[in-house]
Amino acid sequence: MQTLGVIPARYDSTRLPGKPLADICGKTLIRRVYERAASSRLLDELLVATDDARIVAEVESFGGRAVMTSPTHTTGFDRVAEVAAQYDCQYVVCIHGDEPMLMSETIDEVASALIRDKNQIMAVASFEITNDTERIHSRSAVKVVSDVNENALLFSRSPIPYPQNAQYYRVFEAIGVFAFTKDFLMRYVKLPNTPLALTEAIEELKVTENGYPLKVIKTRFPYTPPSVNTPEELEAARRIIAAASL
Repeated sequence: MQTLGVIPARYDSTRLPGKPLADICGKTLIRRVYERAASSRLLDELLVATDDARIVAEVESFGGRAVMTSPTHTTGFDRVAEVAAQYDCQYVVCIHGDEPMLMSETIDEVASALIRDKNQIMAVASFEITNDTERIHSRSAVKVVSDVNENALLFSRSPIPYPQNAQYYRVFEAIGVFAFTKDFLMRYVKLPNTPLALTEAIEELKVTENGYPLKVIKTRFPYTPPSVNTPEELEAARRIIAAASL
């Protein structure tokens, strides 16, 4: 197997308990994410990694695969790594379980960044936020700035960069799709945690703070926020999906 896709799904979300099983227009959130990811061309296998038997039962009810993982994991990357350790694969793609409108093509963009360039060890998807001041200031939206080679410099829940010169101002949000080489993922989970990662509760900051390159892929495909982290974002996702009859 070349590429394993894993969707981490924790039941006891702090801001929205039971989030993976929340109904969105007749389908659970975890089902919508799984069905989107299952359309990827580059994932050889896809499964949900969870800490709750109710999520396993839901995934199996629509024909998906799910596995139980330790209840002590504090991050999605740790949960993904537990599963990936059991597979003989080169690449691991983590698809956050709160992205019901994610394009499978975006997953393939991120995975292919590593498959094409053997020097890359990790990549993340992003998109430009335009004409949405509320999204720019939302703490649910993780913003990212990158260098001239498209490697991440900083992730933050705060609006970055600051528009001192407005003519250059562009804001990018990180989408919850991450690709790792399996070797680097196994190294990542052994790294000590870092001040910014703990302060902002953004797990990818542990990568950049430890000095590793993280490629930022600006998706060429449509992305519709929000990711679902709060009751308000759940309602917004319901409105968007209902209007689009998805």
